[in-house]
Amino acid sequence: MLRTLCRTGGLILQTQRTVPRLCVNPVRQRWASSLPMNTVVLFVPQQEAWVVERMGRFHRILEPGLNFLIPVLDRIRYVQSLKEIVIDVPEQSAVSLDNVTLQIDGVLYLRILDPLKASYGVEDPEYAVTQLAQTTMRSELGKLTLDKVFRERESLNSNIVHSINQASDEWGIRCLRYEIKDIHVPPRVKESMQMQVEAERKKRATVLESEGTREAAINVAEGRKQAQILASEGEKAERINKAAGEAQAVLAKAEAKAKAIRMLSDALTEQNGNAAASLSVAEQYVSAFSNLAKESNTILLPSNTGDISGMVSQAMTIYSTLAKPSMRVTPEVLEENREEAANPSGSPQEKRINE
Repeated sequence: MLRTLCRTGGLILQTQRTVPRLCVNPVRQRWASSLPMNTVVLFVPQQEAWVVERMGRFHRILEPGLNFLIPVLDRIRYVQSLKEIVIDVPEQSAVSLDNVTLQIDGVLYLRILDPLKASYGVEDPEYAVTQLAQTTMRSELGKLTLDKVFRERESLNSNIVHSINQASDEWGIRCLRYEIKDIHVPPRVKESMQMQVEAERKKRATVLESEGTREAAINVAEGRKQAQILASEGEKAERINKAAGEAQAVLAKAEAKAKAIRMLSDALTEQNGNAAASLSVAEQYVSAFSNLAKESNTILLPSNTGDISGMVSQAMTIYSTLAKPSMRVTPEVLEENREEAANPSGSPQEKRINE
């Protein structure tokens, strides 16, 4: 008997649900099931909540699965879908902070969390949430300029969702997210934006070109600086090497001269050293006399220029005087030796020959 009654209730329920009705709202169109009849035994589909009234007063909410109701007394008043609902928000006009009129549409995603509040809190919850989304969108857009509307779409969506949830908590509806689909601007504003974009690109191109020129100039200056530094270091090293070479040359000459003096001193100490010294002095005198009047037309000569033996004897006398270790050479002695060498007869006589 019970099995036959359950089958009859199921057939009646399927017959009632096969004829859907079209719920038409000003902002959307969505297919919804008609209210089922009380057949004592009812089968509630998954993700649906049936609100039952007993004698015109809220009684309970039927859960998915098998449920029993009392005929005549119980009545199914509302059927709420617990699935996520997608609603298209129609295109609307809004004015931004910089007084630009925009045409914006969006998509609203919401879900019924409390079927009781959704049934008795508001007459049409979906329509109410849609209208709230439109007013909130206009309010949020009025706080932003046109440029920020395009840059801060994500923050704008989150602000709209937050504002909707604050008002829809009493309706048992939760707004999950809101997405702006299209933003349409007036044609003149669009042309101005295009010109602004082109100007910005030209500006960036000019800035990049100037930065490239600056970098090139910096690189050239750095190259010249490094070249000058290297050139100065090369010149410094060259001068150091040249000075070191000259110092070594001077040192070598001094050593050679010292060696020559030592050899000459050794030669003078040997036998017949004085004769060798006399010969060297005579040769130097002849050589110096042959160069007279070649570099200048004014010369000073002693009176006895032809007496070579006297000149040699005077040179040897000076050498003997300087070579005496015990004798101290004084300026007066040197002056007397010079006078004797210049005038053997005792009276200095010089002839000036001008050509």
